[in-house]
Amino acid sequence: MMSIVAVVGRPNVGKSTFFNRLIQRREAIVDAVSGVTRDRHYGKSDWNGKEFSLIDTGGYVKGSDDIFEAEIDKQVELAIDEADAIIFMVDVESGVTGMDQEVAKLLRRSKKPIFLAINKVDAASRVNDALEFYSLGFENQYNLSSINGSGTGELLDDLVKALPDREEPDDSELPRFAVVGRPNAGKSSFINALIGKDRYIVTDIAGTTRDSIDTKYDRFGFEFNLVDTAGIRKKSKVKEDLEFYSVMRSVRAIEHCDVIILVFDATRGFDGQVENIFWLAQRNNKGIVILANKWDLVEDKESSSVKDYEKYIRQQCEPFVDVPIVFVSVLTKQRIYKAIETAVEVYQNRSKKVKTSELNEVMLPIIQNYPPPAYKAKYVKIKFCTQLPTPYPSFAFFCNLPQYVKDPYKRFIENKLRENFDFSGVPITVYFRKK
Repeated sequence: MMSIVAVVGRPNVGKSTFFNRLIQRREAIVDAVSGVTRDRHYGKSDWNGKEFSLIDTGGYVKGSDDIFEAEIDKQVELAIDEADAIIFMVDVESGVTGMDQEVAKLLRRSKKPIFLAINKVDAASRVNDALEFYSLGFENQYNLSSINGSGTGELLDDLVKALPDREEPDDSELPRFAVVGRPNAGKSSFINALIGKDRYIVTDIAGTTRDSIDTKYDRFGFEFNLVDTAGIRKKSKVKEDLEFYSVMRSVRAIEHCDVIILVFDATRGFDGQVENIFWLAQRNNKGIVILANKWDLVEDKESSSVKDYEKYIRQQCEPFVDVPIVFVSVLTKQRIYKAIETAVEVYQNRSKKVKTSELNEVMLPIIQNYPPPAYKAKYVKIKFCTQLPTPYPSFAFFCNLPQYVKDPYKRFIENKLRENFDFSGVPITVYFRKK
């Protein structure tokens, strides 16, 4: 299970730019207007071979200063509670502000490793200006520029050293299916409907993911661990942000499951927060099944037919569209067992091993008919392919000039693999290597 790193701080200090640089994708919206990061953003990053989950907690201002103080307190408290380490970002241009001092006050109470990142130190003249931030009382202080990346290496070197070494849970015997999604999407109801009144539970095991329960499910010929990420919070935690915890539990559950069952409210739509969870699972190479719950409550089914709604979901998931979508009603138990059958099929697809001889017999003629485009009058010749021994489908294609194979051709190869071998619901990784 990967560690979690939270990026906190007041608005307009460059948190989202820093976040985007670390995950190497432009996911968080970057703008000079306070309040653009209204949702938290989640991603996966690695440094020196150590992977970790990264959360941009946002820091948008709404209303008066008093309301802001309550909001920033809540954001930082949530980050302290769930994260293994915290990057506290400040802005050298504005110096130490009252808001920075408020955040620092909360962080000093925690026992979590704190890394003070002084942003926008992109010139030697600003190094002396950064010295005033020692007044915040943090030993780990780093000058950097989130725009050009300077200074981030030293910060990340020390950060990964401070992250705990986590042992992977011993769950090789049974598949792990994690039920994830936004609050009130029907996750708990889905699990309760599966378990039934007689509660077909062999054993309850306290999960390695905080606030999740692994339930061994054995019914209708299916046997697997069902991970409930709905979470049971202590009464003292009720006041906390359920949306934040829902996704945090999803992050942890996704990292060490085989298949995620992504439940969303069909009346609410496949929105940005659901997409965040979907792409996090995709980047972690997990099997994915999408459940459109509460389909019975969608009123205008003539203008919102299953076919049209499914098309809409796939558009949101592009380019990874080979994902099974099941329309269910947990309340009436409509198609909930179909959802489990589909999840088992996706697990089998993720575990599938294609013989090297069969793979070459199918793929080499396709490559011969549709070779990679020539680049600078140089032709790529692919001679051999094989599936790699990874827990998820990944393939190596050996050729003379792998550096000239571009992303469009990689997607072409992936699509042909999907056409000839059933990998529905599973991300595929394709590598081109020097023969």
